[in-house]
Amino acid sequence: MAEHLASIFGTEKDKVNCSFYFKIGACRHGDRCSRIHNKPTFSQTIVLPNLYRNPQMTNPGMGETRQFDKSGVTDLEMQRHFDEFFEDVFVECEDKYGEIEEMNVCDNLGDHLVGNVYVKFRFEEDAATAVEDLNNRWFNHMPIHAELSPVTDFREACCRQYEMGECTRGGFCNFMHLKPISRELRRELYGRSKKSKKQARSRSKSKERRRSGSRSGRRNRRSRSRSGGRRR
Repeated sequence: MAEHLASIFGTEKDKVNCSFYFKIGACRHGDRCSRIHNKPTFSQTIVLPNLYRNPQMTNPGMGETRQFDKSGVTDLEMQRHFDEFFEDVFVECEDKYGEIEEMNVCDNLGDHLVGNVYVKFRFEEDAATAVEDLNNRWFNHMPIHAELSPVTDFREACCRQYEMGECTRGGFCNFMHLKPISRELRRELYGRSKKSKKQARSRSKSKERRRSGSRSGRRNRRSRSRSGGRRR
């Protein structure tokens, strides 16, 4: 029995725990859901609900009346706006809390996913620190709400039809529609950690060489001192 329950935990066959919350860290029913939302006490991933405001979205606070309107903002302007937002959040979180493995922003329209930002840190301790600190901060004149998320594998959380351009549910799909950043920004941001690691290793090797050189110098001085004593 225990093995069976463990095998179906977080799946659609689980009649007790919400499979959507387990996979996506959000559920369209919210607190009214008939199944349990098991909120993690530790995780590498945090979610910042509704943090991103898409300038192409009309009626941003009006639930199912939301829609995308590209007439007022060009795609180029839209990408520039999103890249600036993504870079601001990514750099701030990584510099202040720790190395980021992955960051994603939802481009959905449903209340439970609209503008959600997911940040997956390398270490759970960094995620916990980020949640504690971010809940005392503001962004774009609004208080930030941050919490740990059960999402660790974004491949399971994403809408595969959307990625292939075939999702018929549009922005109100219950799976993540992730908004992409530009290739140049991706290389720049995700290359930062690689550079910092190389620099850290380089500094470590440099310190070790200095220590080694210092030890070698002390040995040589002691050797000269002893040999000088024998000549006298």
